[in-house]
Amino acid sequence: MELFDLPLIWAFIIGFGIIMYVLMDGFDLGVGILFPFAPSEEGRDTMMNSVAPVWDGNETWLVLGGAGLLAAFPMVYSIFLPALYIGVFLLLAGLIFRGVAFEFRFKARTSRYLWNWAFAGGSTVASFAQGAVVGAYIQGFETANGVYVGGALDWLTPFTVLTGLGMLAGYALLGSTWLIMKTESYLQQWAYRITLPLLAAVLVVFGIISVWTPFVDELVRERWFSNLTVIWILPVLTLLCALQIYRSVRDRKEGMPFVATMGLFITTYLGLVVSRWPYVVPPEYTLWDAASAYESQLFLLLGLLFVIPIVLAYTAWTYWVFRGKVHAGEGYH
Repeated sequence: MELFDLPLIWAFIIGFGIIMYVLMDGFDLGVGILFPFAPSEEGRDTMMNSVAPVWDGNETWLVLGGAGLLAAFPMVYSIFLPALYIGVFLLLAGLIFRGVAFEFRFKARTSRYLWNWAFAGGSTVASFAQGAVVGAYIQGFETANGVYVGGALDWLTPFTVLTGLGMLAGYALLGSTWLIMKTESYLQQWAYRITLPLLAAVLVVFGIISVWTPFVDELVRERWFSNLTVIWILPVLTLLCALQIYRSVRDRKEGMPFVATMGLFITTYLGLVVSRWPYVVPPEYTLWDAASAYESQLFLLLGLLFVIPIVLAYTAWTYWVFRGKVHAGEGYH
């Protein structure tokens, strides 16, 4: 007898893991995107030192979400991977390049500029790939009998390119507000200067995506315009977060811009979830259609009940230990 709706529980866990990854790895990807535009090489050292203690732990959430997705919803993997092989490869390649750059850049002398580009390029490619994959999820997949039947490049469309650019702008905004909170002097002032233009870019891109999305998928259009009083609360909250970013940057506050940017991401993410719920493989398969056997989900869930508190505890401890400003000439390495 099935006492719990395990697919629903798993959907919540995986969704939580995804948003934790987006928020926690997003700002260090954003720092990488901004890397080529830093005002000095010393500034790049400080930027990298601000995320060096936490970046690898942040990616734990990507592993957790991916492993949970495979265990709980195997159909998602059987359809998503053939549809998104190239996008996922670019994502992983970008993460590998930037991970290697963390370790090699601090040791390099004559070749440091190469590792600067590896860090910036890896962060940019990984961020764009994430956004394009989200766009591919929004536009749906061509399937037949639970099998992907589209082409290898069907995921790459003008719409997914736009969502990829939107993710780049959003992560760059997270990165700049992180630098406002973690740095000082000329580097912090530079971060203040670029934050509002980045906010404007995010709002423009996401505004275009919001107008375009109803034309991409009929289900989204019907859901949006038949539930105006509920769903449109989320765009209003997003705009309020954007207004808070503007005010806190104008008033030269240090922590609030980053908090408000996280709020902007959360409301946008909730808007995506509400628009597609409960379809995990749009436009046909719900999370109950894609779920694995009840016994398998229950067995794995018991393990995660121990793992997730441990991950949360060591993540919180890491951020507590490395709290405060990162000063020039000081760092984790």
